[in-house]
Amino acid sequence: MINDILAPGLRVVFCGINPGKSSAHTGFHFAHPGNRFWKVIHQAGFTERQLKPEEERHLLDTRCGITMLVERPTVQASEVDLRELRSGGRELVQKIEEYQPAALAVLGKQAYEQAFNQRGAQWGRQPQTIGATQVWVLPNPSGLNRATLEKLVAAYRELDEALAARGM
Repeated sequence: MINDILAPGLRVVFCGINPGKSSAHTGFHFAHPGNRFWKVIHQAGFTERQLKPEEERHLLDTRCGITMLVERPTVQASEVDLRELRSGGRELVQKIEEYQPAALAVLGKQAYEQAFNQRGAQWGRQPQTIGATQVWVLPNPSGLNRATLEKLVAAYRELDEALAARGM
């Protein structure tokens, strides 16, 4: 079981698609050695140092959190079906309404579109909000994603800078 890392007053909640087998085995988010999440959020400015997956609770010290759309672990996110994503999207909206972070960052465009029944989403900030929470779509940091580290860091840094500009 992998627990959400959520609290009131967060700058951002990063929402992964679902846990991989490494995360399910260790109980920590983004635990696979090939996953670039911890490196990306550090290089983008969210953390002062690169955290290890087992240090994930320290994200709360930086006013960041983590949740996921679907709790069922798989080898690849493509194994998650539309019904699971839609159900996860509804549950995610409830969590965000409860905690109201400044931003929700869904990590993956296709997962976002399926979970929220959207078409043609662009990367970055989305037009809709959940209450006062901005919704962003960022590239998934999985090692299976072909995006370069530089592109990932630039996309995440755009969110960090937008939050800083709002005093978050």
